[in-house]
Amino acid sequence: MAEQAPGQAPQAFPPAPASRGALHQLRLFFIALQFFTRLPIPRWVGFHPDWLQRSTRYFPLVGWVAAWVAALVYAMAAQFWPQMVAVLLSTAAGIWLTGAFHEDGFADVCDGLGGGVNRERALEIMRDSRIGAYGAIGIGMLLATKVGALGAMLPFHVLAALGIAHPLSRWLATCLIWRLDYIREEGKAKPLAQHMGAGEFLLATAFAVAPVAGVIGLGMMSWQRVALGIAFATLAAAWLARKFVRRLGGYSGDCLGSVQQLSEVAFYLGALAAAPAFLGN
Repeated sequence: MAEQAPGQAPQAFPPAPASRGALHQLRLFFIALQFFTRLPIPRWVGFHPDWLQRSTRYFPLVGWVAAWVAALVYAMAAQFWPQMVAVLLSTAAGIWLTGAFHEDGFADVCDGLGGGVNRERALEIMRDSRIGAYGAIGIGMLLATKVGALGAMLPFHVLAALGIAHPLSRWLATCLIWRLDYIREEGKAKPLAQHMGAGEFLLATAFAVAPVAGVIGLGMMSWQRVALGIAFATLAAAWLARKFVRRLGGYSGDCLGSVQQLSEVAFYLGALAAAPAFLGN
């Protein structure tokens, strides 16, 4: 098994013959999993830059893995500790799984857009590995809101919210790849920067929609709460995308991470919103 830190280019292997079969699709999923998590993947997968670009269709499916890990840790911790402790441990497990890859992007965007007076300065700040006041405050507030929102939910709502928010937020990030321009000459997300085809985007959409259908079908959360959560998440992603276009002219890898984080939290807030007479369970 080969282990790779999230966001780092994997070791190059001789490219496998091009294929459209199931084995190649599994390879693309493993490439996405390797790029966005700490999980090891089999050595037979190999690597080629084209595969990373093609793996964007499986980003929401990586969200399934993140959701299952976070939900499993929450379910186990809730057997021994209070709700808030279980949520904290679940959140910590998610951060460990992804190597804080998305959180780092969110902090960089807070620093860049908060401290950059123009496009060039904003991109320069976002490239700096050091975290500034905007980034520290932003990520602190984001994590506090995430833990607070999940901690206020009923246990089965927590599991439902995790199951939807992780794939949905990663799908919303792929919407930037689908519709916007990549703005850096080089960067961690450069191999992903090619626009997605319609078929690839539809497959990514299916992976985001399936958990929604499952949660509603199993009665884990009312469709009204799910719909409001999706609306909140979509509005958050659209607001960020508009800001990226106006301030930066497109997106970078940090922008993808910030969309994932903010839309995930926005889903929790929408699903938690008051008015139980309308929203149901």
